[in-house]
Amino acid sequence: MDLFEYQARDMFEKHGVPVLAGATADTPEAARDAAEEIGPKSGGVTVVKAQVKTGGRGKAGGVKVAKSADEAEQHAAAILGMDIKGHTVHRVMIAQGARIAEEYYFSILLDRANRSLLAMCSKEGGMEIEQLAVERPEALAKVEVDANTGIDEAKAQEIVDQAGFDAETGAKIVPVLQKLWTVYRDEDATLVEVNPLVKTEDGEIVALDGKVTLDGNADFRQPHHAELEDKASTDPLEAQAKELDLNYVKLDGNVGIIGNGAGLVMSTLDVVAYAGEDYTGGVAKPANFLDIGGGASAEVMANGLHVILGDEQVKSVFVNVFGGITACDAVANGIVKALEMLGDEETKPLVVRLDGNNVEEGRRILAEANHPLVSIEDTMDGAARKAAELAAAAN
Repeated sequence: MDLFEYQARDMFEKHGVPVLAGATADTPEAARDAAEEIGPKSGGVTVVKAQVKTGGRGKAGGVKVAKSADEAEQHAAAILGMDIKGHTVHRVMIAQGARIAEEYYFSILLDRANRSLLAMCSKEGGMEIEQLAVERPEALAKVEVDANTGIDEAKAQEIVDQAGFDAETGAKIVPVLQKLWTVYRDEDATLVEVNPLVKTEDGEIVALDGKVTLDGNADFRQPHHAELEDKASTDPLEAQAKELDLNYVKLDGNVGIIGNGAGLVMSTLDVVAYAGEDYTGGVAKPANFLDIGGGASAEVMANGLHVILGDEQVKSVFVNVFGGITACDAVANGIVKALEMLGDEETKPLVVRLDGNNVEEGRRILAEANHPLVSIEDTMDGAARKAAELAAAAN
């Protein structure tokens, strides 16, 4: 789960990372009130910042400096409701102004390719780090971090040394990096990024803008993270699927997809997309990612179908299952019972492709059930084509 900037700021503050004062507002009037409270800390200057989970806010006009509470109210009125890369701004953060002397960059993340943690640091912050990494890779220090020891004083010193900080500045940054590691470790994050990490004119080091991504696999030991979820902008079908413990992501298409195993589902998305291009001129496209995992019980299958059929864009459903530990006959029985459980809710054609363990028995069970909306296909390509054609015909 990605956090909004204001949530990252609050999390930093909780763990002792130096931050500036900030408050959120969802109306121009609330922004004015916040600016009146925070502005005196920085000579009346505040920064009005759009709260969206994407970059490029400044270039889009979503970050404005206000020299008075009146200006903060005016900027908030202009920013609220703004569309930034497909994200609508529902909230702004009113942040304390800062006199910036220098801008730096720091992040710690999970390096999946090397199966380790990686700290990155640069004396050149405030810009897109991807751009810096391509144009001037020598300006970005990359230091591997042992998950067992993390960023202690020695590791933090190694990071600032590799980034090329002078001794005085580096000494001030070292304890901040240690605190940012605490955020990463104690909050079960996969990314903690500060861009920029700044040195103010009076020599203080402050995390001016933060980005945090939390590991959903650790939710069981971080129950308070549920409070950070942005339920207002969560797709209702995705929220429903989450409640049912389904791995579901909504896409912009009309062919619903159910598979067992993330790899198989990803392949199914590709095959349906290709079939849609080849046989329907691009009319048919995948409507979702839904992995039901190793089990395909009637309840799991019914829950999956219930979520997919609740998507008004879906015109057909492709169930693609490879029988392994859960054999195809068990999957077929699950599909039959799921259709019975759904009853009149099942109104859209269902294309089923089974393969693997006990496939012949699975196909026999489906054929014997003879549901009027169920088609059985032997191959993945054939099933994808059938599902695409049915979706296109119903469009």
